[in-house]
Amino acid sequence: MTKTTGPGGGEPEPSDSLRAFGAAVRAFRKRAGMSRAELGTITNYSADTVASIELGRRMAQPDFIAKAGPALDAHDVLAEMTETLERRKGLATWFHRWADLEDRAISLYTYECRVVPGLLQTEAYARAVITSVPPVFEDEEVEQRIAERLARQSILTRKPLISLSFIIEQAVLERQTGGPQVTGEQIDRLLEVARLRNVELQIMPLRRPQHAGHDGPMQLLEAPDHRWLGYFEGQRGSALITDPDEVSIMARRYAIMRSQALNAEETVSLLERMRGDL
Repeated sequence: MTKTTGPGGGEPEPSDSLRAFGAAVRAFRKRAGMSRAELGTITNYSADTVASIELGRRMAQPDFIAKAGPALDAHDVLAEMTETLERRKGLATWFHRWADLEDRAISLYTYECRVVPGLLQTEAYARAVITSVPPVFEDEEVEQRIAERLARQSILTRKPLISLSFIIEQAVLERQTGGPQVTGEQIDRLLEVARLRNVELQIMPLRRPQHAGHDGPMQLLEAPDHRWLGYFEGQRGSALITDPDEVSIMARRYAIMRSQALNAEETVSLLERMRGDL
């Protein structure tokens, strides 16, 4: 099965009902004397995810409600409120499910040919990307989007460690999004991440006669039950791929790209040379 969004793909925008549900969760949590981290432990979600639910940025999944309700002595209230939850028209519905899957993934593979993946972006780079692409956002929304993007990066070091693989086109860095200083800081961040034991970072060089990634960026995710899922996005649409045959094709392409890209040591050497050239 493949789920695809129409125009308007992007990060979630909270509706009034999502905000109201989140406020109720927050009120019940505080009444119970719990921190977000404690509620996250009970529901098997991260504290950041609990925060997103409380702020109305993320739709609560049934398993969250099933565990949070009894723990907060509010099951009937939360269960009833979920019947009226709404997403804003045009909201990328894949985001809610993908974000929840990402929170619990045990492996995550990402290929990017447009920008540095969000999980690896510095604050300055994220700001340059967000403010470069129309529509123009108010300052408050820009800062909110940056904060949410940076908060997701806790996945890099969360316990137990998740296995992460990134393949990034060299051209993404050669573009110097945000200017030389921003690019230099971003390369420093990539070099830092490359030293993490659970992360494999590879650069796809500018010249590669054979390239399995011509169809564009993609992500692959291994769920706790070892089921693999895929995701990709375009200009104004996105797709969450659950069909095993389609996911298998994506996995084969990614495996070929891993052999075509520079290895870890070569990647670090290239990044260091690029940093020195700025």
